Amino acid sequence: MLAVTGPLGSGKTWFAKGVALGLDVSGETVITSPSFALVNEYEGRLVFHHMDLYRLAGLEETLASGLEEYLHDEAVALVEWADRCPEILPAQTLTVVFLIEGPNRRRLTFEGEHPRAQEIIEALLRELGDP
Repeated sequence: MLAVTGPLGSGKTWFAKGVALGLDVSGETVITSPSFALVNEYEGRLVFHHMDLYRLAGLEETLASGLEEYLHDEAVALVEWADRCPEILPAQTLTVVFLIEGPNRRRLTFEGEHPRAQEIIEALLRELGDP
């Protein structure tokens, strides 16, 4: 489970496109922000649920939308604007925080308390050469 946060235009949907490619979703598939649909589902090596909480006003509306059900199956789930309703996020969530540092520059911070989230963060650091 990926929780993605950051301001408008910071790259959250572009990040989701990269996740989709990594899951072997067809390159011909158009990955778009699910702001109005709330969830887009894509087929790849694993099912990919791309969700967006931008238009939802808090916990009650989020629970009424039924999005929480997508967070507890075998699919890969990515939730944009996850900071709008952190109460629904499972314990194993890996949070990716986007910060805009300039017109073409972003800083990503990866956070997570769960052992699986920590494993992923450590693997990313090794891949980037940061011990």
